Amino acid sequence: MCPGTKIIEWTNSEVDVKNVEVDVRDQIVAFKRKIAPNREALRRAYADVKGQIIRAVEEIVSNAAAGRPVVPEVEYQDIRQGKVSEEVRRAIRSSGCAVIRGVFPASLASDWFAEVSDYLEINRYEEREVEKRGLDKYFSALKAGKPQIFNVYWSRPQVMARQDARLAEARAFLDRLWRYEGAFNPDLQCTYADRLRRRHPGDKTLGLSPHMDAGTVERWIDPGYQKVYENIFAGDWRGYDPFDAKHRLKTQEIPSPAVCSMFRTYQGWTALTRQGPRDGTLRLIPIAAGISYVLLRALQDDVEEDDLCGAAPGRALGVSPAWHPDLIAGLVSIPEVVPGDTVFWHTDICHAVADEHEGREYASVIYIGSAPDCPKNRAYLPKQQKAFLEGRSAPDFAAMDFEVDFKGRATLGDLTDLGRAQMGF
Repeated sequence: MCPGTKIIEWTNSEVDVKNVEVDVRDQIVAFKRKIAPNREALRRAYADVKGQIIRAVEEIVSNAAAGRPVVPEVEYQDIRQGKVSEEVRRAIRSSGCAVIRGVFPASLASDWFAEVSDYLEINRYEEREVEKRGLDKYFSALKAGKPQIFNVYWSRPQVMARQDARLAEARAFLDRLWRYEGAFNPDLQCTYADRLRRRHPGDKTLGLSPHMDAGTVERWIDPGYQKVYENIFAGDWRGYDPFDAKHRLKTQEIPSPAVCSMFRTYQGWTALTRQGPRDGTLRLIPIAAGISYVLLRALQDDVEEDDLCGAAPGRALGVSPAWHPDLIAGLVSIPEVVPGDTVFWHTDICHAVADEHEGREYASVIYIGSAPDCPKNRAYLPKQQKAFLEGRSAPDFAAMDFEVDFKGRATLGDLTDLGRAQMGF
C-alpha cells in the first residue's frame, strides 16, 4: 500500500473523517532529507541493530525448539507479595511482553465467558452485525463469515474486568517498569474500552498479519514521535529506551480505527477460555529492540525517498517478510493460557493473530490494555463517558452502536469507586 493511500472511511459520534485524502509523501521526503547528513551513521546503526535482531531471533528459535519459555511469565501472587525477581523484570523489558498467570480466578473468568455469550445471543448480535458490517473497516480485509471480534464494549463482564483491583495491581507492576516520572501515574489507570474476541473452532477468517499498532507513518514524520525515537534517528539505537515515557504524551496520531488515540504502555487481553498455540490466538515477536530495526530499515538507500517500507496512514504498521525478514523470523505463539490469565505487550511490539483456529473450543478474550493516568488519557475520558452512558461504541472505534438498546448492559450503578475513578466520573 503506497504512502498516499487515503484514510479508511470512518465516522463516529464525536469525529467525522470521511474519504479524507492524507498524502504524506512530501513529509516523508522532507524528513529523510533532514536526516540525510546522518546517512552513514544510519547505515552503521541499521547494520548493528540487524545483527542484534538476528542473534535475538536465533535465541528465541532455539528456546522455542527446546520447549523453553520465550515470553516471560509471572504469577499474579508473586506481584501481590512483591516477589518478582530482577531477572524476570529485565526479561520483560527486553522482550516487551509478559503473561501474568492467575490475575482472576478461573471460575470467575469462565462465568464471564458464559455471561458474555448470553449477552450476545439474547441481544441478537450476529443478526444485527450483518446489517452494519460495512461500517467496521478495520477488519474489512477479513473473509465474510460469523463474527469473531465483537463490537461490544459495555457488557458487565467487560466492565467488571476493567475495574477489578487485581488487574489494576498487575498493570501497576508493569507500568512501574517504565521511566514514568513526570509523564504518568503508574498506580492509576484510565479505562480504555475495547472489544472482545470469541473465535469459534475451525475459524479461518480472523488471521492478522504481523504488525504494530499506535501509528504508522507518524513514527517517522510526527514531531512528537521524532522526539520519542530521537536517539534512533541520530544513529544511536542503543541509546534508545523503549520504556522511557518522557516524550510519549506529545505524539499526534492520524485519526483512524486502526490507531488508538490514548497512550497505552501495553496492549493486552484477559483470557476467558483456555487457548494455546494451535487455537488461533496471539503471536508475538518478543524483542523490544524490534522497533529500532523497523525504523532504521525504512531509512536505508534501497527504499524510495517517499516510501517507508510500505507504511500507510490510517493503518497498522506492517512488518513483512519482504522488508523485515530478520525480525519476522522471531514470530512465535504465546504459551497456553487458561481462564483468568492475562497477556500484555509493549505498544511497539510486533504481534499477529494465527490464521486458523485448529482447536475444539472457543478462544475468547476481553481486550484490556494499560492506559495509565496522564493528561492525554484523561482528555479522552469525557467522550468515552458519554458513549458508556448511552451504550454507544467507544470513541476510537466505528460507530456501530449496537448496545444502545441491549438488555443486560452495564450501567453507572455497576461501577465501583475504582471503576468510577478510572472512567473519570
